Amino acid sequence: MTVSKNQVEAVGEARIPEEDKALHGAVVVGAIPDQNPRVLKEAARYAKLLGAPLVVVHVDVTRFVTYEDPDGYVHSAPIDINVDAGAEEFEAVKQAAAEVLDGRIAWESRQLVGDPALALKHFTTKIDAKLIVIGTRKRGFGESLREFFTGSVAARLSHRQSIPLLVIPQGELLADDEDYPPSDLT
Repeated sequence: MTVSKNQVEAVGEARIPEEDKALHGAVVVGAIPDQNPRVLKEAARYAKLLGAPLVVVHVDVTRFVTYEDPDGYVHSAPIDINVDAGAEEFEAVKQAAAEVLDGRIAWESRQLVGDPALALKHFTTKIDAKLIVIGTRKRGFGESLREFFTGSVAARLSHRQSIPLLVIPQGELLADDEDYPPSDLT
């Protein structure tokens, strides 16, 4: 069976939900609550430079994808049935984005579910994004432990997709001779 280029394009377009079609070629910024506003500001700056839409994306790690409809709608389920932290975090992300971005640039928000690196990769591929912008993780034992088990989102993204990735430093910068995470050997 042969498939024409037009049929392949039509199939690809059918998988993009209608509300995401306007986001083609967007700059996508991964956002978390209490993130340094610099991440959103840099994403807005690059969206303006590239003449691209800006999408603020939060990934709810308390939910996982159960299946995806042929039309692109993603069904998910909570890891813990009594937890709805993702909805609260998404509202916090949208509020922070409104404070930083409103009046600077038009933007949209989306919430994804599951593993942050894989969810961002899938979404940015689906909308043919021009750039992904994320912040470095915060310093602290809890963040170090989380990264130990899940890995760096930036590192995992850089090895799994071809879209340019811009990583914005946030928080306190380390001295050149300082280990991260802090070493117990000193």
